[in-house]
Amino acid sequence: MKNQQGFTLIELVMVIIILGILAATALPKFASLQSDARTSSIQAASGALKSAMAIVHAKSLVDGTEVAASGNTASVEGATIDLVYGYPSTAHINEAAGIDTNDYAIPSSGVIRLNSSATCQVAYVQAVSASAQPTVTISTGGC
Repeated sequence: MKNQQGFTLIELVMVIIILGILAATALPKFASLQSDARTSSIQAASGALKSAMAIVHAKSLVDGTEVAASGNTASVEGATIDLVYGYPSTAHINEAAGIDTNDYAIPSSGVIRLNSSATCQVAYVQAVSASAQPTVTISTGGC
């Protein structure tokens, strides 16, 4: 009796077909996870902006600088943040939130984008009066 060594061509083709089917079903799910990750990253940046906005505003309330339109600053974790009605200015919100250019692109003051997408972004608009809060707007259309 002769011992068989290796696999037959039919066995190898069947394994390749099965791997192809598995890859075809897993690929769309993987692509969807990338989009979800980008959306989550922008939502995290939005949360960081809102948290920084609240912390800096609390600091300005303690210091009594919440009513001035400009000219006041707050020192938060070693960074000096310019204030507008007690909230961070558009130019300094990135610093206050701890967002840097390693993960995000900051093409203009108050706008934060993912490095990989031009339309996946969050925008911060500073306060326009002492009775109005700044706004944070998320755009996840291109994520």
